[in-house]
Amino acid sequence: MTTEYVSPFVERFATREMAQLWSAQKKFSTWRRCWIALAEAEQEQGLPITDEQLAEMRAHVDDIDFEAAARFERELRHDVMAHVHTYGLVAPKAKPIIHLGATSCFVGDNTDLILLREALEIILTKAVNVLDKLRVFAEQWKDLPTLGYTHYQPAQVVTVGKRACLWAQDVLFDIEDLERARDRLRCRGVKGTTGTQASFLALFDGDHGKVLALEARVSEKLGFDRAYAVTGQTYPRKVDTQVLQVLASIGESVHKFATDMRLLQNLKEIEEPFESKQIGSSAMAYKRNPMRCERACSLARYLMVAPLHSEFTTATQWFERTLDDSAIRRISLPEAFLAADAILNLYLNVMENPAVYPKVIERHLRAELPFMATENILMACVKRGGDRQELHEVIRTHSQAAAQRVKMEGADNDLLERLARDPAIGMTETEIEAVLDMKQFVGRAPEQVVEFIANEVQPVLSRHADRIGGQSDVRV
Repeated sequence: MTTEYVSPFVERFATREMAQLWSAQKKFSTWRRCWIALAEAEQEQGLPITDEQLAEMRAHVDDIDFEAAARFERELRHDVMAHVHTYGLVAPKAKPIIHLGATSCFVGDNTDLILLREALEIILTKAVNVLDKLRVFAEQWKDLPTLGYTHYQPAQVVTVGKRACLWAQDVLFDIEDLERARDRLRCRGVKGTTGTQASFLALFDGDHGKVLALEARVSEKLGFDRAYAVTGQTYPRKVDTQVLQVLASIGESVHKFATDMRLLQNLKEIEEPFESKQIGSSAMAYKRNPMRCERACSLARYLMVAPLHSEFTTATQWFERTLDDSAIRRISLPEAFLAADAILNLYLNVMENPAVYPKVIERHLRAELPFMATENILMACVKRGGDRQELHEVIRTHSQAAAQRVKMEGADNDLLERLARDPAIGMTETEIEAVLDMKQFVGRAPEQVVEFIANEVQPVLSRHADRIGGQSDVRV
């Protein structure tokens, strides 16, 4: 047990893949890759950088001496220069040209953009796998009638599969947003201290063409097809806001799903997975608490406010840049992705093996179905020659009486029996029962499931077929 605080995202919630992406090792080895890309491109444009220097740099991308870097930073009070000197210890011949012409944001911002892109890919893969599980679930239960709710009051009948399509549609929106956010990212490029490229123009003796070629090559080497056309010292901080807004939207989707599941678990209609030795309560041994969905809601609330961090930061960047963006971005960007990773991991885990209880669903539906059937009964009576307005009042009176009996006495709903006994209705119990076929009340819900999956879901899954097959990793 460590004696220092460790983020719960790393200890408990996020997957190893996402935690490692935001690790010091990944960050600083990417810094070195940025320095290599810069040196290679500078050599290509004619600067006196030798193959031996480049080889030395390439040989020491990942063997970072973190203790040496810490010593340099305590002395220099500058993390980038600390790592320049640390790199120079293992690449002494290259030391004179490491970071040539660059400002700190060359490695810091370009690395952040690379990590944002890779993190978005991880989140996109998880979202696609969640969507695929929802597809399977919706297809499996597309025909099962269930009680629909508005205002969390019984409304009209839907199907279990149709409700799952509501969850899936939110995830579809998120996938589209993730794709756009990923594709919108550009390289920060080689812009210099205030974004004017003055240092690089000096290196190339005023040759603007070589500066443009340098930026294009560096961007290409770092995996981008272009760089931001203009920047200050940093890439536009609004980019962070745009990315965090996508993650916050995922938080909305997961919170909605997890809340619905918690309500369904209370109704005992659908439950999240429960391990054979899992304990629901330290005091109440019988309990099966929706731990996964509760955790998802909790972390989703954290994620949903993440854009505020960047919005305030973007709004207060004075002119070309002020350094008060640095500390908060070290926290807000990684932890937003860790939170998004964690809640999608939980979502996937729940949908890998949810428990559905059709008998309970049917019992709840039958308790409310007499009320929902009143319009069908009214129409049947009118077809027999009855007066619509008079019959409406008869049915309303019996409905209120039956509801009062259910609420005040805890008795069963006897509306159908009341209607069968009323000569104004003129229908037997058998005739009334024939009106109560549950499948008559679901409208086009089953067809909507089929159409939605075919027209909306399947094209996205086909586009990302290589991502499907991932499994959840809920450790605690």
